[in-house]
Amino acid sequence: MCAALLNWVSNLFTAGNSMSIATYEEVLDLPNHPEKLLIDVRGVDEVASTGAIPTAINIPLDQVDKAFAPETTSEEFQKLYGVAKPDKDRYIIMSCRTGRRSQMALDTISALGYSNAKNYKGSWTEWAAKQGK
Repeated sequence: MCAALLNWVSNLFTAGNSMSIATYEEVLDLPNHPEKLLIDVRGVDEVASTGAIPTAINIPLDQVDKAFAPETTSEEFQKLYGVAKPDKDRYIIMSCRTGRRSQMALDTISALGYSNAKNYKGSWTEWAAKQGK
């Protein structure tokens, strides 16, 4: 997690930082796009207390680095998270409560070579407000 934090802070101060942002409308349409993966990086207890965005896979932020590391096999990933480990070019959207932790997770997986990922900056807060939850 320290590497993720350092990457995140570094990105804040890098000129020309181009954050990839997913929109509410894109996340709303995810059930029609099984080729896309939504990952909720909130803690298990936090997700249990608020609920989750449909199709989201819960991988807490403190597990993201290990989960996406090259050493983690697809079988291990499947056993832990219920889906096969995504290829590095699979479309991935990271989400949390407000977008801060999901940006850290995005920075982490980007550093590991995942090149087609976005941050849902509105995250659970925006989703819940627009869904009336």
